[in-house]
Amino acid sequence: MGPRWGGLVFLLDAAKGTAAALLSAQLPTQIAAGFAAILGHVFSPWVRFRGGRGVATSLGVFLALLPAPTLVAFGVWIVLVALSGRVSVGSVGAALAYPFLAAAFLAGRDHRIALLVMASLVTALIVARHLPNIRRILSGTEPRTFGRKDAGGGAA
Repeated sequence: MGPRWGGLVFLLDAAKGTAAALLSAQLPTQIAAGFAAILGHVFSPWVRFRGGRGVATSLGVFLALLPAPTLVAFGVWIVLVALSGRVSVGSVGAALAYPFLAAAFLAGRDHRIALLVMASLVTALIVARHLPNIRRILSGTEPRTFGRKDAGGGAA
């Protein structure tokens, strides 16, 4: 439906994640609610448990829980999308970097293990949801989301 609608959906999904994580003042409850929001997005009962990939909702959750590493990961996403022209490349790359970024920022923080476990599980979920994209990237058939198209009319 184009970048305008895609941007709106992205913002709404991120806001949903942030709202879920901020429903409580207690970090353990925030972690649980945030994880539930991500799982509810990815496995939505409204679409026969075949929802989205969870990237924007995860961004919103982690912005509420761990803003500094999340902003760095979002920067990684922007750079990878700009270089590749593919949102899937940015999403997978940022997801893979995130547990390491979170670990670097979490030294001495309460609930460090729970946050790292959640970050790692969300990374695994995002990568798993992007397996078809990864296969197309490796075979050279993943279309560009942004940027130039190849001469054959498909994405380069």
